Amino acid sequence: MAEARVARFGNFMEEVYGFAQAVRRGGAVYVSGQTAMADDGSVAGPGDMAVQMRQAYLGIGRALEQVGAAFSDVVEETLFVTDVMAAATVAAEVRREFYGPDFPVASTLVEVRALGSPELMIEIKCTAQM
Repeated sequence: MAEARVARFGNFMEEVYGFAQAVRRGGAVYVSGQTAMADDGSVAGPGDMAVQMRQAYLGIGRALEQVGAAFSDVVEETLFVTDVMAAATVAAEVRREFYGPDFPVASTLVEVRALGSPELMIEIKCTAQM
């Protein structure tokens, strides 16, 4: 079995909850759910889905980079949101910033009652294949 490459941000949640931001084994990369929570525990854009979605994608990019991958390698994503209409309204604009105009990724949008903090509106996990 191929040795795993692991992405870590060094934040308190990795320590408290116990997880890696991303794991690459061979050509497969699994990125843990990314949110608008900064490494210091603050939340970017409370009440603003576009800001929070953008921040979550920035976290995905950061994790992908640490394991030698990029957004062009992402094949599947799941967006967990507390307000599906707010997410649907801003998704195309925000996602174009990261995937380009065509969104060459399988995507699932799921509304949930709550996330890891009351201020969080979105969490995105994805899989990449290199």
